[in-house]
Parts: sequence; structure tokens; C-alpha cells
Amino acid sequence: MSSPSAATAAENRIRAEVGRRRTFAIISHPDAGKTTLTEKLLLFGGAIQLAGQVRARGENRRTRSDWMKIERERGISVVTSVMTFEYGGHVFNLLDTPGHEDFSEDTYRTLTAVDSAVMVIDAAKGIEARTRKLFEVCRLRDIPIVTFVNKLDREARDPFETLDEIEKTLALDTAPVTWPVGSGRDFVGTYDLASRRTRLMNEKGEDHRDEIDDAALDELLAARHLSDKREEIEIAREGTARFDVQAFREGHLTPVFWGSALRNFGIKDLLDGLGAFAPAPRDQRADTREVHADEEKMSAFVFKIQANMDPNHRDRIAFVRLCSGRLQRGMKVRHVRSGKTMSLHTPQFFFAQERQLAEEAFAGDVVGLPNHGTLRIGDTLTEGEDLTFVGVPSFAPEILRRLRLEDAMKAKKLKQAMQELAEEGVVQLFRPVDGSPALVGFVGALQLDVLQNRLEQEYGLEVGFETSQYNMARWVGGERQAVADFAAANRSALAEDVDGDPVLLSSSGYAFNYVREKWPSVRFTDVKEIQARAGAA
Repeated sequence: MSSPSAATAAENRIRAEVGRRRTFAIISHPDAGKTTLTEKLLLFGGAIQLAGQVRARGENRRTRSDWMKIERERGISVVTSVMTFEYGGHVFNLLDTPGHEDFSEDTYRTLTAVDSAVMVIDAAKGIEARTRKLFEVCRLRDIPIVTFVNKLDREARDPFETLDEIEKTLALDTAPVTWPVGSGRDFVGTYDLASRRTRLMNEKGEDHRDEIDDAALDELLAARHLSDKREEIEIAREGTARFDVQAFREGHLTPVFWGSALRNFGIKDLLDGLGAFAPAPRDQRADTREVHADEEKMSAFVFKIQANMDPNHRDRIAFVRLCSGRLQRGMKVRHVRSGKTMSLHTPQFFFAQERQLAEEAFAGDVVGLPNHGTLRIGDTLTEGEDLTFVGVPSFAPEILRRLRLEDAMKAKKLKQAMQELAEEGVVQLFRPVDGSPALVGFVGALQLDVLQNRLEQEYGLEVGFETSQYNMARWVGGERQAVADFAAANRSALAEDVDGDPVLLSSSGYAFNYVREKWPSVRFTDVKEIQARAGAA
């Protein structure tokens, strides 16, 4: 039994380690430069310094977050990558979310695992549709937003227009921390509104950045015939809001940074800002109580499953967000859904596709747990307590298809593959209760290509798609007897999802409305909050 002083030391260490964690996502419209920014954040992070190891990473070992074949071929992100690194005394857990509009489901689930987000905006294009949609999800979850206006090395809009658009379109106050001095060919650098010093753009990147004071800036602007930029800076200093950390953490205000990820400029300011005022791990809502990040007992939830990250080992990784306490390699935890005990033999930190054994981790960290189908999205792990974290969503598909297998002899292998991919969240699988062939649901059209690609590359299966008589799927809920009566009367249109929950299949919105009016005591929803409760294995 540990002494009171030892227990206090352990509590203090947990509190200190949690306090230096910063877990954030990067959100943006496609082509705003999100993947480039992710790479440069890792470059400036410089090394992974966890579990007692330091592995320097120069430019020649730069790690791309896009590792799937389809991502490399198309130049887009289609899965969430997790990257852990240390910088400036903080541990950063960076979750790079899919930028393509079709991959909302994986992105939304990722946003349940972060404490803040960096919103990347193209300096020339401003706020685009995808950015607006993701911002609304962040607002629903009260996630503070840091804004990075990218691509200042190209011609850009007036910076005041960009701030005005953020405030009007997103109803979010802005507080610029830095200010762009020119853009495109005339891009001089950024002006720090607090220190009144200018960081100059140069060919060597921000590692070798030069800083000048106001007098030197005036000389430089005069020499380049850009004296009007001095007036713009003064207007920004006097006419824009000052940064307020409380308003930021409450989601009412966004600090704004400017730069060029491609040219390594503005990255250090952004990282310093995240370390200084992004929130440490927040308390998390569970079904029975609020879980505090600095509690001694470990708790965590699964927000993502990824299979075959290493095709040579056919592995299956559950990504978990630690919500409280300290995880130690080899510890035993309770898998709440099944009520069983499992050992954490090989928890791992990730640097995109590369990984490192995690001897310990703390609240706010994201670790990967290799498993063979035991863990599912929404599962909770604790040191014994029966509680379930809530809020991990699943969305009704917009497209329903049946699979056509080119080689009928591989039907058993396809069934196993689809079960694994459905549990992973790549697609949704609906099995009609009348025994007819299963339907596959997709939130976006690109998911069809991803499924086809992964079945071929990872399972050696060639498939095609056939249209279905159904175009809609809605989860069925309500009082147990009402749901049972509905199921008995609508057996031909009822299916079960991968968790065994009932789903209504409908041919059209008109047909669905008819059923809904006929069964007012039954609830039909297009969003399912995954709650893997105890005893629901």
C-alpha cells in the first residue's frame, strides 16, 4: 500500500502531465493547405520525445500523414491520422482529419476526441462550404477554434475582409495575434501586434527567421514602395479586438495567425500560441457523471478503428482518447461493454503510419491499442468503474448499395471483411431481418471508391456495386413494446446494423414520412449516438 506522500506525488505528477497536453484537430476545406500545415507542424516539432526516447526527424525523413494508396494517388486525406510530438515543453496530439467533403463521419468522430481545433483558411478564397460545416460541429461541441490564414505567399484578399467574413459567416469574434505585411510577391512577413516586431520572410524558412523593429520595418516598406502597409498595421493594432483567453476557451473568439505553410512561415507562431492558450484536456461527459481529466484512475474511449495500417501484419488498431488518469503499459482495464478485463500489452503512440511503444500516457493523449475485434467505436475502458462516455456519433448513410462479388467462392471472406470494415467505421452494414442480402451504407460517394480500393488491396477481393430499392436508412427507437410492435409489422423493411440496433429502410422520403405518421410512438433518427453500454457485447 502506497504512503500518503507517494500518493500525493502521483497525483501531482498526473496533474502536471495533463496540464502540458494539447490535443487538437486541423479542419479545413479541401485544398486550403491542411496536409502541408500538418507536415510543417511535425517538422517544427522536430522529434518524438516520449517514453524516454528521442528520434530526430530531419527534412529527409519528413512523415506524411497521408499513407493509404488511394490518398497518395489522389492527393487527398481520407482517414484521420494521429501524430504525437513534443514542442516547447508541451505534448501535442495532432489529429489530421479528412479534408474531403465525403468524409464527414470520420471527421465528426475525431472531433469528439480533441480539446481545440485549428481552422485553416485559404487567404485568397476565404471561408468555404466545408469549413463552415466543420465549424458548426465544433460549435456544437464547444471546441475552441484557432484560425490560421494560409498561402500568404500568393496573392490574397484584404485581411480585414477575411476577418469580417469570419465574424459574419461564423458569428465568431476575431482577435489577430499576428498581421500579414503584404501578400504574394510583396509578402514581407508578419507583424506581431503585441511585441510590435516583424518576422521577415526569407528563403531559408522560419528556422532562420529574422526579426526587426518598427523603425527598420518603416525603412524596408519605404524601400519596397509599400508604405501603405504601415497604416494598415496601425489600423489593425487600434481597431481589432485584443485576445481574451476566456472568450476563446468559451468558443466566442478566435485568435488569428497568418502565414504560409508551404514556405514554413507562421508555423512557430501557431505552435507557440497553441502551447500558451489552447486548453489542456477538458472534463468529459459520461452516462453517470462528469469525469475530470486529473483524476487518478484511468479512463478512455474508442473513437476510431483502423485496420491494416501495416499490411504485413494485418493489424487492427483501436484509437483511444484518454479522459483521465495515467495509462501504463501492461496494466489491466475493464472493457465496460463486455464487462471483461483486458491487458494493455502494447499501447502505441503514432507519428502518422510510424509508431512507438507507449510505456505510459496521460489524459489528453491518443494511443493505439492493437486488438483482434474486441474493441469497437464508442467502447469505454476504465480501471473498474461502470461508466460509458457519450457523444460519439454515427450518421445515416446518404447512399445504399448491394455488393457484387466477382468471385463467388470468396463469399465467406467478403462477409468477414465487411464485418471488420463496418466495425472500423469505413462503411455501414445493414442486414435485413427477412434474410435478403446485406446492404452497404455510405455517407459520401468517395467512400465507395475507398471501400473498393481497400477490399482489393487488403483482402484480395474484387467487388462492384448494384443499386438498391432503398434510398434511406433511419435508426428506430422508443419504448421497447412500441419498437417490438413496429418491427413485427414492418419486417420486410427492417434491418439491423453492425451493433444489432434496428434500422428502417425506405425507398423514398415520401414512403418514410408515411411510416413516421403511421407510427407516432416510434422515434426515427438520422444520427445515432454510439453508447457501448455494459452487457451489450
